[in-house]
Amino acid sequence: MYGHEENTRERILKQYGADVERLIRYLPWLHEADGKDVESFYEGEGEAKQTLMKIPVFDSTLLSFVKEAEKTQFVTKNYPYVYTHYRIRSHEQERDLLRSAKITEIDLFRGIISKYVLEGKRKPAVWRDAVSEGIFKTALEGLGELFKQQQA
Repeated sequence: MYGHEENTRERILKQYGADVERLIRYLPWLHEADGKDVESFYEGEGEAKQTLMKIPVFDSTLLSFVKEAEKTQFVTKNYPYVYTHYRIRSHEQERDLLRSAKITEIDLFRGIISKYVLEGKRKPAVWRDAVSEGIFKTALEGLGELFKQQQA
């Protein structure tokens, strides 16, 4: 049994290592963005300012993170399964699960990151919530720690 678990860890390290490195680069920005507004609104100019709808404008680093995440294996359309499997109902549960996850629970990270990246494409305020609630930051910290521990 132990040999199987060791093979699984090695496979996960090999399969996801490069993607973790790509995303970890955004961790300093996520720490810096903690408690700050990553969304503003463009209201138009001149007289049109009062008649136009407000358009959300997001921090360019956040948008870069989302685009980078989409290119990784951490974004999957099957994320609702993770929420059902772990019975996740709140941001607090998400953060707690991410903090206590083992490397063999990589699907938990995939599911939570996917939810915010993909739902944010439909409803961009979800990206703001992921930053303000520390979801992206907690996920990347957890991944960084797990991958650093396993490689040591």
